[in-house]
Amino acid sequence: MPEKKILITGAAGRIGSVLREGLKDHYRLRLLYHNTILPARPGEEVHVSSITDMDRVMAAVQGVDTVVHMAGNPNGSASFEDILEANIRGTYTVYEAARRTGAGRVVFASSNHVTGYYEKNGIGTTTEVNARPDSFYGASKAYGEDLGRYYADAFGLSVICLRIGSFQPADSVINRTSDRILASWLSHRDTVQLVRCSIETGIHYGIYYGISNNTRAYWDLRNAREELGYAPEDNAETYA
Repeated sequence: MPEKKILITGAAGRIGSVLREGLKDHYRLRLLYHNTILPARPGEEVHVSSITDMDRVMAAVQGVDTVVHMAGNPNGSASFEDILEANIRGTYTVYEAARRTGAGRVVFASSNHVTGYYEKNGIGTTTEVNARPDSFYGASKAYGEDLGRYYADAFGLSVICLRIGSFQPADSVINRTSDRILASWLSHRDTVQLVRCSIETGIHYGIYYGISNNTRAYWDLRNAREELGYAPEDNAETYA
């Protein structure tokens, strides 16, 4: 039986659902749901809570090795008020619950929108450049990265931030309405691999772009390859 116990927040979401399937043979899974609640499969544990309910989130985090934090408002055009609870308070709640319960690591679902204004100006980026968010959503993810840095430095929590690209099935690349996805695509199986690398790495804190091995990529994967051992298998160009 796998030794590590992993909590996936937002387990009913698009990414959470793929991770639930992709990680089930490698880890003991605890799943945190909110509005959509799916029945537990053999070997799974289910918790139900708003991501901002400290007591319930602490109960969900208690005893896990890593929190894979996927819950939040994913709407890139959301207002500040719509972002505030899930992405600002909710991210704080997860980090603080991990600190209080002694969880070793949080894998934080950040976003390429943290540096979205570089892209708007045609500038490729590494994780070493300053944030230039393109929305309240992108700013909330920049906050999550910085808050994770604070928890890593002040409290010893390991935090791995993944700036996720265009998480879509291959059909979305084939039937694309623009060519952006040829640069920004993150396939389902590469998502699972990237998260597994993030769970297993010895890195204490890091920020990494999450895309597949795309020929047209304008975000740099070098540190993900070198530090996490990430070796993406898919390339959007296959479907170009």
